[in-house]
Amino acid sequence: MHTVIYGRPGCPFCVKARQIADYLKNARDDFSYEYIDMIQAGVSKGELSEKAGKPVYTVPQVFLDDSHIGGCDDFEAYTMARLLPKEQVN
Repeated sequence: MHTVIYGRPGCPFCVKARQIADYLKNARDDFSYEYIDMIQAGVSKGELSEKAGKPVYTVPQVFLDDSHIGGCDDFEAYTMARLLPKEQVN
């Protein structure tokens, strides 16, 4: 599975999303990710809204295999519920 994280410099939630992704990359053989700096890449929130299919107001925005997961809290909850083995959740 491939994850794309769209974020901005100086955003603490973007840092946290990357930390979660780094953990998953080390914990799972089937996980990869890329981080896209929205400023550097010239990506607007409007473009992300189009990609997500709904308005987005915050960063980061996380997509897993082209499906919109949401922001950092959404990504963390998704990770805990679906991507970690049950013994690692507690």
